[in-house]
Amino acid sequence: MKSSRIRRRLVGTAAAAVLAGAGVLVAAPAAVAKANLLAIDKVALHDIGLKVKVTYSCDTGMNHQLVANAVNLNQPGHDVSIAAGTLKKEKLVCDYSDHTTQVIMRAPVASHFAKGDKVKVTVFYFDDEGFSYAHAEKVSVV
Repeated sequence: MKSSRIRRRLVGTAAAAVLAGAGVLVAAPAAVAKANLLAIDKVALHDIGLKVKVTYSCDTGMNHQLVANAVNLNQPGHDVSIAAGTLKKEKLVCDYSDHTTQVIMRAPVASHFAKGDKVKVTVFYFDDEGFSYAHAEKVSVV
């Protein structure tokens, strides 16, 4: 009878440990495992270049900027139109939730964009250690 009593205690202790572990998982914030996400929603003309609408999500405590670069794919030859913009870290809300923002991209004087142009837009996070995530896709300027 002693061995069955010891077995029941071991099974009871193991069950209590499993339940305690499950309780810790349930109590933990659901967003802890969420990645830092970026999605390009829309690219439009702006008086100084382009503006890109971005949906982003980032972890709390991250110390980075949001950077956007664009290249016009419609231009043959060596004169490529480009644009770039940055959203400072103070403008980002990092709370694991999805947020939408617009990044204004300035184009140099020689660069030009028109409605319907195919552009390659790259959006990424940049911090003191370098970029941590990038997303690029081809979209049309509206």
